[in-house]
Amino acid sequence: MGEQHEDQEHGAEPARPTLTAARAREMTAGLRKAMDDVRRSVAVLAARVRDAHAARVWLPLGHSSWEAYCDAEFGISRAQAYRLLDVARSLTAIHGAVAAGTETSRTRDNAPATEVAFDYGLSQRALIAVSSRAEDVAELITRRLTTLAHSGLQALDEATVRAVVRQAVRDVRTAPTPPPADPPADPTIAALRRVVDDLAASTHAIGELMLEVTPAYLSDAEAADVLALLCAQIGEPLDHGLAARRYAISGDRRALHGTIL
Repeated sequence: MGEQHEDQEHGAEPARPTLTAARAREMTAGLRKAMDDVRRSVAVLAARVRDAHAARVWLPLGHSSWEAYCDAEFGISRAQAYRLLDVARSLTAIHGAVAAGTETSRTRDNAPATEVAFDYGLSQRALIAVSSRAEDVAELITRRLTTLAHSGLQALDEATVRAVVRQAVRDVRTAPTPPPADPPADPTIAALRRVVDDLAASTHAIGELMLEVTPAYLSDAEAADVLALLCAQIGEPLDHGLAARRYAISGDRRALHGTIL
């Protein structure tokens, strides 16, 4: 009796009957469907954000800018407003690359346009992470799909296209930012730039770790409460951890200015 009372004081849930394998599979299928629904919702939202921004929808409604429009109409912050544009930009580039590299969309003319265009199983976080390198993602997708189509070794069905898109996004996310086209002639500056590139790549990896425990939808203030302990454990200052997290979210090295770089 005393043990039960103590568990309740600490917020422990009462013991539940063990699930059967069939019930566990059923619950897993439900989770998978819910995740797919979320991804499709993100796709629909991104398409509408793209169209609204291109039409400068805020002007007829009397708002001074996109961020003012989003704040007044939807109550979202400036950062959230531009993250929506990042998602829309990434998805538009990806769909353009798929359309250029395959003929699969012609086999699904009866499907809703947003699902045809955007159902690649990508998370919003992944799309935001590659938004600054959307052209690199698009070029990689087009090249790989074209190579597969010409090889004739694998049919470019929906599953194949989806796998190619996801792998391209993953490759660009984990690759360091490419060096400038014309490297500096001064060997000292070139060596320093390599050091900065290596530091940025390792910081991005740390930022990904931070995002595992504090997802991107949390503000810096909310994330700081959780990251303080993690940063202490790995010997990293909290402001560096937060900067690395912002870099992993945005892919923009300016997030590191004043802290790590």
